[in-house]
Amino acid sequence: MDGVPDGVPRVPEQRRSDSSAQPPKSPESGESGESGGSTARAALRFGVLGPVRAWRGDEPLTTGSPQQRALLAALLLREGRTATAAELIDALWGEDPPSQALAALRTYASRLRKVLDSGVLVSESGGYAIRGLGDGALDLAVAQDLATEAEKARSAGDLCHAREVLRRALALWDGETLAGVPGPYAEAQRVRLEEWRLQLAESRLDMDLEQGCHAEAVSELTALTAAHPLRERLRELLMLALYRSGRQAEALAVYADTRRLLADELGVDPRPGLSELQQRILQADPGLAEPSSPAPEPASVQVRPAQLPATVPDFTGRSGFVRELGDILASAENRVMAVSALAGIGGVGKTTLAVHVAHQARGAFPDGQLYVDLQGAGARAAEPETVLGSFLRALGTADSAIPDSLEERAALYRSVLAGRRVLVLLDNARDAAQVRPLLPGTDGCAALVTSRMRMVDLAGAHLIDLDVMAPDEALALFTKIVGEERVASERKAALDVVAACGFLPLAIRIAASRLAARRTWTVSVLAAKLADERRRLDELQAGDLAVKATFELGYGQLEPAQARAFRLLGLADGPDISLPAAAAILDLPVEDTEDLLESLVDTSLLESAAPGRYRFHDLVRLYARACAERDELPPSERGAALSRLLDFYLASAAGVYAIERPGDRLVDHLAVTVHPGLVFPDRRAARDWLYTEANCLLAFARQSASCPESLPRAIDLLWAALDLSESGAHPREYEATARALLEAAREVGVPQVEARALMTLAHAHVDGGRFDMADQEAEQVIRLARQASDLLPVCWGRNARGIIALYQNRNADGEDHLSHAIQHFRTLGDRPGEASALCNLSRIHLAAGRTQSAVALAQQGIEIYDAMGNSMRGANGRYALGMALTQSGGLTAAADRLHEALEVFRDSRQRLWEGMTLFRLAEVDIAARRNAQAATNAELALTVLRGIGGEWRRGNVLTVLGRALTGIGQTDRAQACWREALHIYEGLGAPEAMAVRELLTPVQAV
Repeated sequence: MDGVPDGVPRVPEQRRSDSSAQPPKSPESGESGESGGSTARAALRFGVLGPVRAWRGDEPLTTGSPQQRALLAALLLREGRTATAAELIDALWGEDPPSQALAALRTYASRLRKVLDSGVLVSESGGYAIRGLGDGALDLAVAQDLATEAEKARSAGDLCHAREVLRRALALWDGETLAGVPGPYAEAQRVRLEEWRLQLAESRLDMDLEQGCHAEAVSELTALTAAHPLRERLRELLMLALYRSGRQAEALAVYADTRRLLADELGVDPRPGLSELQQRILQADPGLAEPSSPAPEPASVQVRPAQLPATVPDFTGRSGFVRELGDILASAENRVMAVSALAGIGGVGKTTLAVHVAHQARGAFPDGQLYVDLQGAGARAAEPETVLGSFLRALGTADSAIPDSLEERAALYRSVLAGRRVLVLLDNARDAAQVRPLLPGTDGCAALVTSRMRMVDLAGAHLIDLDVMAPDEALALFTKIVGEERVASERKAALDVVAACGFLPLAIRIAASRLAARRTWTVSVLAAKLADERRRLDELQAGDLAVKATFELGYGQLEPAQARAFRLLGLADGPDISLPAAAAILDLPVEDTEDLLESLVDTSLLESAAPGRYRFHDLVRLYARACAERDELPPSERGAALSRLLDFYLASAAGVYAIERPGDRLVDHLAVTVHPGLVFPDRRAARDWLYTEANCLLAFARQSASCPESLPRAIDLLWAALDLSESGAHPREYEATARALLEAAREVGVPQVEARALMTLAHAHVDGGRFDMADQEAEQVIRLARQASDLLPVCWGRNARGIIALYQNRNADGEDHLSHAIQHFRTLGDRPGEASALCNLSRIHLAAGRTQSAVALAQQGIEIYDAMGNSMRGANGRYALGMALTQSGGLTAAADRLHEALEVFRDSRQRLWEGMTLFRLAEVDIAARRNAQAATNAELALTVLRGIGGEWRRGNVLTVLGRALTGIGQTDRAQACWREALHIYEGLGAPEAMAVRELLTPVQAV
């Protein structure tokens, strides 16, 4: 960590860590902010990391002429010490002061004294000083404190905190340090503080790379290297960030640019560290990979025999819980009683973990360890008085001395334990009422409790919710049982096995035991058996161990309403389910649904993924579905529950679409729903719901493909949720869902259904840059929709074919399609659809060189969008207008329109269009000869478009990035970008390849 450089004054009297860009506010006080008292002094704030400024509270103060500000800065940076008049004159004017310098100095001081609070600017020993400022009153002091805090955090290994603190420190700068302040002193301080600012930025970027944020760092490093081309440390960080982003050629090109620049400007070679990094990149040194910091495994504790059950010899993983529980038990000597309660579904390994921890902790409890299986999951749980009798006998109490009543036995039990150090393991408890009488009551003792119920009502207990194993732990357990030799040769199949077991320890143990007992089976054979979900639970049994039997114990204890909820909730695919969606399945009010679901969470048959969200373990879901097929009567209730959920998703998604696109007629053409969806208070809430529900919504749409009655609604659901593809948030999942629905639609053979399914897939292909496929699908959409007299897909298909033709340089075809689309949208009265086609037609005209009409068409589209309050689609119009204005030479207006679009796209989470707008801004910057800014915007576009938009769009951005890099003198790196773009275009057979070859040819000819 770089600290404050030599020569930068420290300001200890004026420091307090604060993250605001302005100097921090003064401490709160009960007094008013009027001048004259300590409160007024505390309210003064000053800034030097930018223009020299002063505030009283939030009110800016006049700091006067440049020389007067120079005096204020010199005093602020004196750490409260007195500066003589001679020193201040030298600071303000240097070796050539005016003849009346002393008089001018006194005038400036007098004016400042009137502005500041009484007693702040003091005269002393013929000079001046600033005294009595409150904590954090100077932004430089705040930055120094933050830098110190970051250095400590980094030394302690807390890089996340260190990075955040440095971000706050750097945010305090508001332009150039001491901006506009004259004099040699200000100039010297400006140089030092700007150097320190760069050191802080380098430190923060270095930690960004340590934390794996290399792709995000590239754009910032590109801008910094353009601004500071001779700073080798920035070049080194840029090379490493590019290399870790998979851009090795560009990383090496940065070195070539640097070597040439240093030779031309300074006549020197790069420093050894930079040269060494180049060699390591050339050799693909594994040490350059993204760093990782695995947690060390805890040291094992010697196990001693006692009343505890034997620990399993192949205990695996759970190191964090072992440490956590071990620490709790170790603290028992200094506490009245240490109690830890482990909860989790059957088979998750509660008993195994508790027994293992108890054995490790035996040395801390030399007076004994007690154990009982309370049989809380069975029909007849152990009675506390019976258990107490057993415990008292184990502790040496004669039968004749054991009283009859529960209360007396509990009292005697606590008396016998007084002064002893005993560990009590209460396994498989039913509830807290069963446990309370069995707890020791004195210091030195501890209790471990396991239960399927979460014992939130067990006072003073340290609660732990035990989840399934991590994948690497699960594989390690499987390997220990099966044997390293059999697993090593079929690692992929072994991973499939533990995944099919849902990483549940009991299921893994059963599967591994079956394989270990069958020497002729391979791991692949077992994986194939477990791949069939309908047979999976039957396969997971061996001897007296069975996953299904374990779940049956919990299910058998449910009340009827709980059991119905358990069965029906298991029917829907998806990683989890929201409370309103669950209410739709159960056909119950949300409040009643929440009560039921929370009661299932308490039994560990359901998990609370987040507030208002719930999920099943994979195997528990399979069991719930088996129960639904077996117990849900009449059977039609299963279909009715899923139909209610589909209605809920479709109605809610349509509501989101209507809010995001006011006036759009799609919502009028969707399948009719019987059950309601959510009503959203505003656009942000609607958008949040869509992206939060994305995985569940798409999974359920795929599931609905298997039901012909539900298929039209499932397809319309996908159509209404097209933002999940277009935004770039879930492009692969959306496309996979569209494919599944199209296959089902073709089996049904209804033209309207097939046309709509094809439309969703064509959208996904356009968003992914697969234009040939999208065009063929859109053509089929038009044909099928005409057969079905379904005009809306015809409109959309024409619009899609028009923009695809633009991308493929078929402008005449594109104009024909879009002209028809405009007419069709007008026939439907779909004004937003008409505006979309107008904006797309603008781009066709622009490509054909008809700039004036392109501007006019885009403006027509924007007028329609704005009139309907359609801000998100209005951003698409501004995007098109920005392109047209760029080509017409109106660069300032073009940048304004594109920035307006960018703000909306970011707010709407439209990553694809955010990235494309940054790309268009880079084009504007190049046209305006702002090459460094163009490089920054192009790099940001590459980062945003990572994994979305398709390779053709990536090639476009790389081409523009190369132009920008050439403009800032990084020609080798520019060539690397162009070579990659050329490779992309040649692979796609895109005509843009010719233009990129021309860009490379002059450079290669030199």
